[in-house]
Amino acid sequence: MLDDNLKSQLKGYLEKVTQPFEIVASLDDGAKSQELHGLLTDIAGLCDKITLRTDGEDARKPSFALNRPEEDTGLVFAGLPMGHEFTSLVLALLQVGGHPPKASREVIDQIKGLEGELRFETYFSLSCQNCPDVVQALNLMAILNPGVHHVAIDGALFQDEVEERQVMSVPSLYLNGEPFDQGRMSLEQILAKVDTGAAEREAVRLSDKDAFDVLVVGGGPAGAASAIYAARKGIRTGVAAERFGGQVLDTLAIENFISVQETEGPKLAAALEEHVKQYDVDIMNLQRAVELVPAARPGGEHEVRFASGASLKSRTLILATGARWRQMGVPGEEEYRNRGVAYCPHCDGPLFKGKRVAVIGGGNSGVEAAIDLAGLVAEVTLIEFMDELRADAVLQKKLASLPNVTVIKGAKTTEVKGDGTRVNGLIFEERATGEARTIDLEGVFVQIGLVPNTEWLEGSPVELSGRGEIITDERGMTSIPGVFAAGDVTTVPYKQIVIAMGEGSRAALGAFDHLIRS
Repeated sequence: MLDDNLKSQLKGYLEKVTQPFEIVASLDDGAKSQELHGLLTDIAGLCDKITLRTDGEDARKPSFALNRPEEDTGLVFAGLPMGHEFTSLVLALLQVGGHPPKASREVIDQIKGLEGELRFETYFSLSCQNCPDVVQALNLMAILNPGVHHVAIDGALFQDEVEERQVMSVPSLYLNGEPFDQGRMSLEQILAKVDTGAAEREAVRLSDKDAFDVLVVGGGPAGAASAIYAARKGIRTGVAAERFGGQVLDTLAIENFISVQETEGPKLAAALEEHVKQYDVDIMNLQRAVELVPAARPGGEHEVRFASGASLKSRTLILATGARWRQMGVPGEEEYRNRGVAYCPHCDGPLFKGKRVAVIGGGNSGVEAAIDLAGLVAEVTLIEFMDELRADAVLQKKLASLPNVTVIKGAKTTEVKGDGTRVNGLIFEERATGEARTIDLEGVFVQIGLVPNTEWLEGSPVELSGRGEIITDERGMTSIPGVFAAGDVTTVPYKQIVIAMGEGSRAALGAFDHLIRS
C-alpha cells in the first residue's frame, strides 16, 4: 500500500512511539477493505509496539480503531485516511503511542476537564484541506479524555450515510447524533463551543492585559508580516485574530509564492504562525473585532472591542482583517448554503460525485473550480456574467478540452432552486435577450471574488472606499493617526498573498515610525 519512500519516512516517525497499542480493523470482502488491510499491515510492520487485529465488529466497514491495552480510546477512522488525512493518521498513531501533543498545557487541561459523554462524528473528504484540523482536534480530545469519542468518516466511501444525513459540505460534525457544526474549526473553537464558560473566562483575561505598542487585528499573511516586522523592532506586539491564517486556510494549491514552487494554504498558514511565534508576540485567537474606539487625544490609546466581550488597547493599530468569498445575493443561496450551495470545490467536490453542478464565475478561481470538478462530477456548467471569461489563457484552454463542461457567458444568475431540503436547480437570465433559463442540477459552487471584512468599521472615523475597503496612504496609515491597515481589506489592487505580506511589512514600519515620532 505504501511505497518504500513513504514507509521509510513513516518508520522514522513511529520511532517516537513509546507505549504499545492495537489497531483493531473491521473489514469485509470489498476492495477498499483490502486496501485498508494492506495499509494497516504496512504500519504494524514498521513498529514493534503496534499490533494489528482484524476481528473488529464495527458496523462501518472498512474502519479501524486505535486502542491502548485494556483501554478503548474512542478514536476510529472509517475509510482510508490518505490524501490530506494521512497526516491525521500519523498524528493519531503517535499520540495514542504516547508521543506528547503540541497543544499548550492550558488547552490540554481544558480537554481533560470536559465532563459528560461526547460522541463526535466527522464527515471528511480526502481532497479537503479544511478537514484535517477538525479531525486532528477531535482525535486529540478523544485520546486525552475518556469521555470523548470520535469517528472520522470518509464521506465519499460511505455515500449511504451522506445521503441519509444530507451531508453536502465537509467537514460536517455531529455530536451525540445531532448536527454540531460545519466547516473548518480549530481545537480552540471546538472547545469554546462545548465548554461554554471558556469564552467568558478568556475575555476577562484578555481585557486585563496592558496596552500594546502595536496591536494587529487579523492573522492572515498581512497580519503575520506586520507582527514579525513590529516584534523585530523590540516593541510590545499583539495579534488578535478570528483564526490565524485567514483566507489562506481555504486555499488549496499555491504556486506563485516566490521562492516556494508549490505549497498548500494550511501548510503556509501553519508556517506563518510558527514564524510569528519565534518572536515575543502575544497571539490571541478566536477574537472577532466588532468595534474600533479611536484614541481620545493624539498619542493616546486606541481600543478594539471583540465579539467575545474582550477589549484590547494599543498605541497603534494595524487592521488586517482580510476578505471573504463574495455571495451572489440571490433567492435560495442562503437557504441552501451547505445543502448544495458551496464555496470550496476542493472540500465539497467529492460529495457531488456523478452529479450535475454549476460554477458561478469565469475568473481564475471559477475556471480552476470547473476544471477540478469535471474530474469528479457528471456535468459542469460554468456561468459567467460578462461576455468573455476573465481567467488566464492557459486555464481557458484546459477548460475547453473537457468534454463534460459547458460554458455559458453573458448570463446573470437570478435564483437557486431547491425542494426545501437541497438544491435541485438554478435560474439564470441571458443578458442579451432577457430570457430566463433553468438548469436542473444538484450543486452550485460560487466563485465570484471577495468582499472586505470591514462591516465592524461602519460608523467609525476610518475612511472606506465605495467598495468598503480601507483607504490608506503611502505608509499604510488610515484616516485616523496611529491606525494603519494592510492586505486584502484595503484598496491595494491585486489581492495576492505576496502583496499582502509586503503591505503588512509596510504598515508595521509605518506604525513604528509613528511611535518614535509621537
